[in-house]
Amino acid sequence: MDVFLEFLRFICYVLSVLIILRALLSWFMPFPTNAFVAYVYRLADAVLWPLRRIVPPLGPVDITPVIAILLLYLISFLLGYLEIYV
Repeated sequence: MDVFLEFLRFICYVLSVLIILRALLSWFMPFPTNAFVAYVYRLADAVLWPLRRIVPPLGPVDITPVIAILLLYLISFLLGYLEIYV
């Protein structure tokens, strides 16, 4: 059980890094045909698109990456808490 919970925490960490990387890539205009950029966008958008339907835009600022990272951190924290007591 500990290995499974640790794997889920690792997935949360990887998704957080991908979301940060996607936000940084959005500042530079990378070629969308680049395989690495397409891969990062595809994985990060899998987490961000459901949140974008819920969170209204604040003008030109997209706060969904911040909310997604906070939610992933909360999930990781709860999984760590569960790992201690299970």
